[in-house]
Parts: sequence; C-alpha cells; structure tokens
Amino acid sequence: MSPRVLCRVIVLCICAGHVPAAAQRDSAQATIVFRRFSEYVGKIEVTETGSGAKATLGSGFFVSSDGHMITNYHVISKLVHDPDRYRAELIGVDGTEHRVSIISVDAISDLALVRTPFKPKAHFSLAPVSLEQGTRLYALGHPRDLGLSIVEGTYNGLLRHTLYPKIHFTGSLNPGMSGGPTISERGDVVGINVSTEGNEISFLVPAERAAELLAKARQSNFVSSQSLLVEVGRQIRAFQDIYFARMFTGATPRVKLGKFDLPTKPAPFFKCWGDGTRNNKLAYQVVEHSCSTDDYLFISGDQLSGVAELSYELITTSELNPARFYALYSSRFEGETRSGMYGSLDEVTPFECETRNVVNRARKLRAAMCVRRYRKLEGLFDAVISAAILGERDTGLLTTLSISGVSFENAQRLARRFLESIK
Repeated sequence: MSPRVLCRVIVLCICAGHVPAAAQRDSAQATIVFRRFSEYVGKIEVTETGSGAKATLGSGFFVSSDGHMITNYHVISKLVHDPDRYRAELIGVDGTEHRVSIISVDAISDLALVRTPFKPKAHFSLAPVSLEQGTRLYALGHPRDLGLSIVEGTYNGLLRHTLYPKIHFTGSLNPGMSGGPTISERGDVVGINVSTEGNEISFLVPAERAAELLAKARQSNFVSSQSLLVEVGRQIRAFQDIYFARMFTGATPRVKLGKFDLPTKPAPFFKCWGDGTRNNKLAYQVVEHSCSTDDYLFISGDQLSGVAELSYELITTSELNPARFYALYSSRFEGETRSGMYGSLDEVTPFECETRNVVNRARKLRAAMCVRRYRKLEGLFDAVISAAILGERDTGLLTTLSISGVSFENAQRLARRFLESIK
C-alpha cells in the first residue's frame, strides 16, 4: 500500500478582507511542510477486541524504514495494561489496518516506541536541534479523528521547574494529535505532542527523550519487552527516588501563618497560593495556604501518579470557648480529605490509616498517615499525611500532604521530615 493512503487532509480556509503578506507566507510554508512530511505521520487506534469498539485514538510518526514509530505512552496504555483485551493498529484513510506492537515505553516522559509491518518510503530522523524562542513550528496529527491536520505555532522553549522536561508550544493541539510530531520547516522533530491547557497553550515532549528511547531499543535489536507493566513500575520507582529526595530539606522555603512557621513549596515544580474566609456569620476565621504540582504521570485512564499537594488551614476564633473550638477543630481534622488521589479500586487498595500523637522540637501534633497500595505496580503507594497542632486555646493549624506514586520507605521519610519541620 502506498504511504499516501495513510493520511487525508482537512483544509479549513477562513477568509475575511485583506490577508497580510506575512500571513500568506506563513500559510504557504505550512502547505509546503504538510506536502513534504504528511506521509511520515500515521493514525493509531486502540480497540477493544470483544466489541471492536474504538477505545483510544492518537497519532504517531515513523522513525525508521522498518515501520518503527514514536507515539505517546498514554495512547497505547490500554494495551500495556490488558494486552488480551485490546489491540492497537495503524489505520490508513482507506481503512487498511496494520497491527501495532509495543517495543518499549518511557512512562515518565509519556512516550512509546512501537512497530508496524508497514514500510514507509521516508521517515523522520531524531537528531539534536537548536532553536531560538519565537521560531515557527508545525504540529501534525489527527485531531478528533478528522483526518491528518497541520497546526502552526511558536516555540517558546523548555519549561522550567516541571516534573519532567516539556516544551511550551504556542499552538492549538487537540485530542487525537497526541503522539504526533511538532517539526521545524526543515522537518527537524522538535517535540512530540503530549497535552494542552487550551487557549493555544500546549506542551511537547522534547525529541531528545524519543531519541534516547529509540537508541536503547536499537541496542537490544528492537526486542519487545515481555513485561511492559513491570517496566512501567520500575521506571516510576526509580523516578520517585529522585522526585521526593529534596522535599522538606533545609532548602525548603517557609511561610508564616499566624504564630506558626511552616514549610512551603516543597520543590521548585510546586505552585503555591493563599486565600481566606472572612464571614461575619461565622464564629471563626480561616486562612488557607496551598501548594501543588501541575504535572502528573499517566499510568492508565483510571490512575494518575506523581501528584503532590500540600495544604494548610489556620483557624482562629475570638468568640468560641475552648470546648466549642476543640469540637470544631476535631471535626475539621477528622474530615480532612484525601484530595489529589486518582485511582479506581481496580488499580489501588483501600486506604489504611494510623493516627497518633507526635512531638517534634517545637510542637505537639495529632497526626494521621493513610496509605494505599498499587495493585499492578509493585512497591508503589499513595500516601496522605494529615496533622493538627495541639495545645492552643483559640487558634489551630491543620495540614495535609498528599503524595502519589511513592515507595513506602519514601512515604515514611517524607512524613517524618514534614512533621519535624512544623514550628
């Protein structure tokens, strides 16, 4: 089958009045890029074998003449988790199907290397490329199963302080374009389409990560891993050792809430904000301070990992007597939620909790630690550490630290460092 039938193009023209010459040049360049490189990109579908129903749609691009493709891990993750139930295929516009098999994955970077029997006439090379901010780029993919499309955008460099390396691409990526390439006008692969926040704020996985995945596969002669899910667990365990290593160390910034001195922004990739309740109908006031990560690691459609959240609630009163304030304080501590924890009971066990009093160098606290185990990824847990400062008559502080995808040993270390840092 000719590679030309692997794709079809949707051309949308919206014309109103005079079109500036620069815009015409950009449009003409996009047309040239599409004509040159559209055959390097394909549509990947994951279907449920029992019903034949489409479960996932994404894109991928060829990186060898032997049919090897790069896509996102999240595009083919169902096949990793349940290979007997799902199959993945490269689909031509004429409906021709080419079976896709997974060779290797990089779950941290959300990448996968796959193989198809289709032999393209041409493919992309994954070579280092240096760009200046503002460089025009072109994203290719299959948005919402509407056919192969090209999106113009702007390179805005690597993001700082993220969970894993990401490129900021100012352009409109849409569902279905995941796994497709974003390239320069010369056809250099700059990144792999991975996610969007809307309003032309989109993100790419740097092409260097795909090059590393391809190089490792070449070293093993492209032998497919027999235990992809085991490999996903191994990657996350190795990553979380680095991820959580510096949290709540001596370098952690601090914030003052009332009379309390507290750690904040546990790592550079956290973002923090504050708020407060000033309701005259209430007999108490609440000031909040929260930090969380924007990033996460995709494990499956039912489970995310690498999520971390830290929250504080300062509660003060001038109206409640000590007994009523203690009742309020206790009920809010017992009602602390395990927010930020994503995972169905098919993926994780129920939480198990232990509560006890803790005394650090400055404070006495009532602390609870709740953990749940990942059923399919050995040695990984979600953990929630909640604490209430004791010993005050008209003021109190509640705090919760939620972390996902952590070893039990690291969860214990983090809990200890966190509680010891509260003053």
